[in-house]
Amino acid sequence: MKINNAFILCAGFGKRLNPLTLKKPKPLLQIKNQTILEDCINTVIKLKVDNIFLNTFYLSEQIVDFFKNKNFSVKIKIIEDGKEILDTGGGILNLINHSDCEDFFVFNPDTIWNENYVSEINDMQKYYFQNKLNNILLLVNKKLSFDNNLEGDFDLEDNMIKKSYEKNFIYTGCQILNKNLFNEYEVKNFSVANIWNKLLMKQELNGFESTNKFHHLTNLEIFKKLKGS
Repeated sequence: MKINNAFILCAGFGKRLNPLTLKKPKPLLQIKNQTILEDCINTVIKLKVDNIFLNTFYLSEQIVDFFKNKNFSVKIKIIEDGKEILDTGGGILNLINHSDCEDFFVFNPDTIWNENYVSEINDMQKYYFQNKLNNILLLVNKKLSFDNNLEGDFDLEDNMIKKSYEKNFIYTGCQILNKNLFNEYEVKNFSVANIWNKLLMKQELNGFESTNKFHHLTNLEIFKKLKGS
């Protein structure tokens, strides 16, 4: 079994990267002469999905224009959040309603994705189906973070995600979810963390460890360091 659909979340305001994001959406910021969105898409294509869906809101016309000059080898569909921004949970649910999939990847493009992640994500996908899961998050030990000030989100033990005071693991911005997790929700502004927290309480939030160096556009200072690295 394999996943054929990937969602890329592109609706955010990117306020921590002001003033750069006052006139340009964060996914279109460039590192080494290529946008971080294109890095993400190229990585997803290597996962051999059939369809990519993007949600947009802030400065969405620039993202639409970006694709007018690109010719990717996979179907890409852009879905507007609507009149109000939907946050990660609402944005994902809106994408579910515009697609035909049970299981799907979700990517945040503010991580610098590259081909080194492909084998890890494929292994995560195999683990997901072999264990008949409905969720799994790709995590990385904060020791591997380019941004030394980035705090951890979770702890990980035998592929089970836990919350403790240590929080040694960071969510990378890649996960696999099943649409049934969203059955109790409607399309409005809510965070996918609401679903994570429910799963945590039931000890049903799954994780998979990445061993790649983690580069993330945390803020303007880190962006400048990544540009110069």
